[in-house]
Amino acid sequence: MLDAITLLRTTVESDIAAIDSLEAVEAFRLKHLVRKGTIAGLMDRLREVPKEQKREVGLALNELRTLAETAESQARERFSSDAKKAAGPDITMPGRRLATGHEHPLMRAKARIEEIFRGMGFSVAQGPEVEDDFHNFGALNFAPEHPARDMQDTFFVKAGDRDDVLLRTHTSSVQIRLMQSTQPPIRAIMPGRVYRNEAVTARSLAEFYQVEGLYVDKGVTMAQLKGTILEFARAYYSADVKTRFRPSYFPFTEPSGEMDITCFLCEGKGCRICKYSGWLEIGGCGMVHPNVLSNCGIDPEVYSGFAFGFGIERTLMLKTGIDDIRLLFDNDVRVLEQF
Repeated sequence: MLDAITLLRTTVESDIAAIDSLEAVEAFRLKHLVRKGTIAGLMDRLREVPKEQKREVGLALNELRTLAETAESQARERFSSDAKKAAGPDITMPGRRLATGHEHPLMRAKARIEEIFRGMGFSVAQGPEVEDDFHNFGALNFAPEHPARDMQDTFFVKAGDRDDVLLRTHTSSVQIRLMQSTQPPIRAIMPGRVYRNEAVTARSLAEFYQVEGLYVDKGVTMAQLKGTILEFARAYYSADVKTRFRPSYFPFTEPSGEMDITCFLCEGKGCRICKYSGWLEIGGCGMVHPNVLSNCGIDPEVYSGFAFGFGIERTLMLKTGIDDIRLLFDNDVRVLEQF
């Protein structure tokens, strides 16, 4: 019996070496591994083996069967994989969805604001975030003792012997640079980051985004300012939004005002968000002060202009209902994936 097993093992090993395709794998299985195959035939003869030899013969048969089964399995897997590679990808399989990110809601809001004003003929201007006192305050008609110059409101920067370098507190400094380098007519917006030494709360940050607008030409009027702001509010919020202008004070505009829109939650009826007034403030505006025009080399007797500005975070919060500005900077996916 042991001789028969040895002889069959030689045959099996020879057949394994000859396997070269899936068809050959199947032929090997049918020859050696099925119920009526060669190995099963020797198993049936195990009853004829004397008792004292059954253990040795049984071990030899099991080793032979394991050899054949392992060889058959490996060959089938190898040639099946080769066949799949040769056939190419299975175009009937569903596509794999790629995990992709998207723009931060603030950047989307900034892009939308730029798109709206570009549609009204405004260009987009940029300027440095590290400024000097003249461009950030002096040219904008801030008096030397104005509170905004105080260290509590402004981040000043060490720059050698200079004591007039700071992080810009508004993008109005870009307006100054634009008026110094460009002759009217000027029509541009200035989006960008600004910095103020303020406490971080649900409504304020020390670093935030702002967009300002400037229009300088002959015969510019307050009516054009109101019309521009109204068209922006209708495009950004809704077509039926209402606006309101209130008198205010800014050193760089005269007259100055603040603009409100109807509350997005109560639609002007009054609620907690709008402090039951029905209105929400979105920014300040006014006619460019003649001193500002003169400081930039523009004759205020010939030209006039208007300016406006608002925080991008605030416009986004008013539109979406987010009640804590810090949520926009916490990088909480649960918040960001909603936009």
